[in-house]
Amino acid sequence: MKFLIITMMLLSLSPGAWADDARPAYFSIVEKQALVYMLKWRIPPTISASNLPTLALPADCSHFPDTVSSERVLIQTLQGQRLYQCQQSLSGGDIQISYPVFNPSLSSLVKYNALSGESYTRMLAPNEYSWTIPETESAYQVALDYTRLGIQHIWEGIDHLLFLLCLVWIAGSFSRILITVTGFTLSHSFTLALSALDLVHLPVPPVEAVIALSIVFLATEIAKSKRDSLTWNYPVAVSTAFGLLHGLGFAAVLTEIGLPQVELVTGLLFFNVGVEVGQLVFVTIVALVMWLVRRMAVTNSFASPKYHDLARVCFSYTIGVFATYWMVERCMQFV
Repeated sequence: MKFLIITMMLLSLSPGAWADDARPAYFSIVEKQALVYMLKWRIPPTISASNLPTLALPADCSHFPDTVSSERVLIQTLQGQRLYQCQQSLSGGDIQISYPVFNPSLSSLVKYNALSGESYTRMLAPNEYSWTIPETESAYQVALDYTRLGIQHIWEGIDHLLFLLCLVWIAGSFSRILITVTGFTLSHSFTLALSALDLVHLPVPPVEAVIALSIVFLATEIAKSKRDSLTWNYPVAVSTAFGLLHGLGFAAVLTEIGLPQVELVTGLLFFNVGVEVGQLVFVTIVALVMWLVRRMAVTNSFASPKYHDLARVCFSYTIGVFATYWMVERCMQFV
């Protein structure tokens, strides 16, 4: 119990480090006209300027004669672009990713848009350095890639995980956790589909700010511990209501990644499947850890209300620090 409390307090010392720093390197290849391709890249700030990755097109591609590369450093990323002339189509061709110094265990998201309108996206693991652009879209590969993207997003989305953590704490028992998480799943799946299909559209910064606010709300409820409130009596109502907003947050990521042109439904479905798989694994781990902590507390005579209240206050205030920081930071993006 003491170790858990100390760990949570130490985590609160660096709230900004958990918000976005696990993003992959992003490369986009767009066919502007026949055999002319625009390569764009966006590198996260975790990579030093001396170790920026590069993406190499096939050997028959060369810089466009009258253009040079352009780069600009933004607050959070390094972006750039370069125009290429190729002798043959990139469909079926190999691309290579390399680092000048060392591989920092960073994933790479590569997106290819052909002139015909077909779009392909591939998430390369840190140990993968090449990708053969498919000539035809494979439903199996799309399902595999987008499931992986969904799992990666939920595990890197610390704000979503903290929201789930608070829900599990409030729900308490296994049956209430199951009902609460099911409500969250159904609601965010609904808005994810509507937004990804462009049937509902809301600006991303306010949505992200309200997601952080939802965590502040749950942390406050845990800190006050008024068991007669709506949140404590019916956590599924809260998880369902806020789940609609979290679904819009998932959709913002999926919009940036892009859905495949042909296997659109497959991509959307399996991205959501990946999110649910990652979510289920996280909730299961949290529920088991909480059960073990409770058993250890009883065994070591730490089950008194005094220790329980101390753990609850430390838990809620630590998460509140993270969420408040994110809320203010995200509000500054549109104020």
